[in-house]
Formats: sequence, structure tokens, C-alpha cells
Amino acid sequence: MRSIWKGAVTFGLVNVPVKVYSATEDHDVSLHQVHDEDGGRIRYQRTCEVCGQTVAYADIDRAYVDDDGQTVVLTKDDLAALPAEKSREIDVVEFVPSDQIDLLTLDRPYYLEPDSKSPKAYVLLRKTLEQTDRTAIVRFTLRQKTRLAALRVRGDVLVLQTLLWADEVREAAFPALDEDVKVSAKELELSASLVESYSSDFDPEEYIDEYQKELRTLIEAKIEAGETFDVAETFAEEGEGAGGEVIDLMEALRASVERTKAARKGGGSDAKESGKKSGGKKKAG
Repeated sequence: MRSIWKGAVTFGLVNVPVKVYSATEDHDVSLHQVHDEDGGRIRYQRTCEVCGQTVAYADIDRAYVDDDGQTVVLTKDDLAALPAEKSREIDVVEFVPSDQIDLLTLDRPYYLEPDSKSPKAYVLLRKTLEQTDRTAIVRFTLRQKTRLAALRVRGDVLVLQTLLWADEVREAAFPALDEDVKVSAKELELSASLVESYSSDFDPEEYIDEYQKELRTLIEAKIEAGETFDVAETFAEEGEGAGGEVIDLMEALRASVERTKAARKGGGSDAKESGKKSGGKKKAG
């Protein structure tokens, strides 16, 4: 793992230097869109709805639309003028009973690694949280945004888990829940019996993502069967520094067709290989 941030947990005069790592990762297979006829990559251009021109990333500003439909444009200079927090401190605001943290508010988790010659301060904080059964509510800045987070213990590691702000959690206002519903003792007993029949200790290793497993199996089977494309890269890499500009699709396809025709005139096995490289589909026998 590579750390994404360095700082220090601070409370009172105590300073605990730490490195921050993302604690989770997405295991989904990455898929992209292609043309069904030749396997060519489909990409999207940033197009202005007013003039119809493709706009470079460097020429794009942000905007806000109010309730009356009025658009307020915020330039890069406007946003740069805002007071951006650049503190490297994870500032403890308070220590609260762990059972007071609403699971609904928990967001992204991060591991904290000791970042000093001696991990004593880190271990002291971890043991204190364990002994007192408390969770530290902290504020810190990541990517110029101030965030609220819960600092808690997971095994031997301190975990920093960002929290949703109070106004980001919707109220569960469902009229049906206001009705006076009668549940008999017998119904409750039977329901509890059913729960007991399913009772077990939770082991996350027992559960796998069946869809992703089958998707990987399908991809591997197609590779083994030779159902693959060898498509030349026809687009510039879309990067912020390059303005996100894309080579014209028609020109790229035209060039591919001309290259294929020229290769076929050569005849023999060389022509077949050129056909594959230009995006021809190889069917399984």
C-alpha cells in the first residue's frame, strides 16, 4: 500500500505522527465501451451545449444553478480565493462512547500507520480508546476539504473513518411506520425461533461476489477461445494536463481501414495478421 497523506493526531499536548492509507479497494472488473463491429474504444468528448465545440479541460469552469434556474459561474480564481485548509493535523474534538456512533453516518475508512521512530504514542492512544470504549471525533483536511471523522480501533490498527455531516443524512419519514400495528406474542415467538435457526457467527470470508466471479470466468473463457481484439490505440490519452482532447473518430477509423486495405494487397499470412491488428474479429472455431 502507498500512503495518501501524512499528518499527526493531536489532542491536548499529545502528538501522534501517522501515515494515512485507504483501507478498502474496489474489486469490480473494469469494463469500457467499444464499437460492436470492430472493437474500437468509445470515448466521450466535453462538448459545449451553446456553441457545440469540444472544450479543453483547461477552459472549463464550475457553475451553480439556483432554485430559479439562474447559473452562477465560479472561475478557477474564485475557487482559489476561498480559504482552503492545509493543516496536517487530525484534531481530536471529543471522545464519545463508541455505541453513540450511528453506523449510517460512517463513510470512507482509512488505516493509520505510526510515522515516528517510536510507536509508543500511537500504541498509547490505541490502548486508551480500547480501555475506555471510546471513539475520538476528529476534524482533518483532505484534498482541501474539511472532514469530520471517527477515530477508532480495529485489531492493532487505528482506523480513521470519515463521517457524513448531519444534514447529509435523510430523515426516514414513512407514514406507514406511524400506524399502530399489533404483533402477538405468538408471532414474535415464531419470528424469534426463525432467527435462531439462522443464527451464526459472521465470517466475511464465507461470502464472495458471485457476479464478479462469473464475469472473470467469462472473460478468461473468451481469451482462451481466441475471442479477442488487437485494436491499435486510436485516441490520445484523456488527461487533464492535455486538455482532454480526443482525436477525431472518423479520421482514426478511416486510417485503420486504409491500413487494412494496404495489408490485404500484400496477400498471404501477413495480410491476415494485419487484419487482426486493425480490429478484425476472430471467431472461435
